[in-house]
Amino acid sequence: GRVASLVYFRAGYTDNDYFGGEEWEARRLIERSNACKCPTVAMQLAGSKKVQQDLAKPGVVERFSDSADDAALMRTCFAGLWGLDELENDADARKAVEEAIANPDGYVLKPQREGGGNNMYGDELCQKLQSADDLSDLVLMQKILPPSHRTTMVRRGNHEVMDTLSELGIYGVLLRVGEEVTVNREAGLLVRTKPN
Repeated sequence: GRVASLVYFRAGYTDNDYFGGEEWEARRLIERSNACKCPTVAMQLAGSKKVQQDLAKPGVVERFSDSADDAALMRTCFAGLWGLDELENDADARKAVEEAIANPDGYVLKPQREGGGNNMYGDELCQKLQSADDLSDLVLMQKILPPSHRTTMVRRGNHEVMDTLSELGIYGVLLRVGEEVTVNREAGLLVRTKPN
């Protein structure tokens, strides 16, 4: 075979990308190799909705913080997040579902998928929450409602003034050899501005 130094995943983010044992075995082989993985399975899991759901639970993010003050500061940036896999045992999640049905514009229902194209809003969110469907693979989240601002957008040589929202993305680099982290730093920024 050939030696690979880098594996960059354009797929492999959901169970739907793994049709059977061969795909899982290939992923296992890649993860056990010495190649740099972008991302590793650990980083993919860290960005998953279910891990974000667990981090939002009381006491969890505190385990990974240097201090209670750091954890409290991080929590000021959290939106409400509820897993729907144990509704019968989770009074907070049941209350959030009731509030989301009453005020669907304040919430989003997210599956375990990358990107926002699979999210549910408004009437679709209400219908799903009120259905008899299994909701265990979904996460209910408070909508982040940033302030909009007037912006002049230029497209194809024409300008238009409109209300927009901006979103800041921060890129990071994490490189480790075994258990030793050799690089962990911010590597760039991206600001997206979209019509509101």
